[in-house]
Amino acid sequence: MSIRIFQIPARGCEETEAELNQFLASHRVLAMERHLVAVGENSYWAICVDYLERGAGGKATSTKNQRARVDYKELLSPEEFAQFAELRNLRKELAQEDGVPIYAVLTNEQLAQIVQQRVGIKTDLEKVAGIGEGRVAKYGDRIMSLLQAGGQGHETSEKSLPSNR
Repeated sequence: MSIRIFQIPARGCEETEAELNQFLASHRVLAMERHLVAVGENSYWAICVDYLERGAGGKATSTKNQRARVDYKELLSPEEFAQFAELRNLRKELAQEDGVPIYAVLTNEQLAQIVQQRVGIKTDLEKVAGIGEGRVAKYGDRIMSLLQAGGQGHETSEKSLPSNR
């Protein structure tokens, strides 16, 4: 993973905007942050892009800094992995309902931490890195319903799991 920082004048600069757009189109963007730096007439947008290079065929190429793929089946006990798998299924449902990518709901790493930390109450979810009040408010009841059921017999019907929509 690499980063690149762009500064785009607030009053508009098509050349710099075109450079940013071309960069975004030719790289796999992992995250992007933008902040307005207000300095009067010289105000500008500071944009930080975390990205992976794209190789031939448009696929992201691996770099030395790229994380190795984690095999959660090896990392977790069989019981933990079963619960992790149920949480992944729930995450997929939640993402489909909200029309967002699955990682926008929770990452695999966060799901593994939930299982490993044996989260017992909704507020414990906030102790997992990257899970804040917003995600707990939006998804916490559904996650806790699954965890309290012991991950057994997870049903997808609206009746079995309360929705926080």
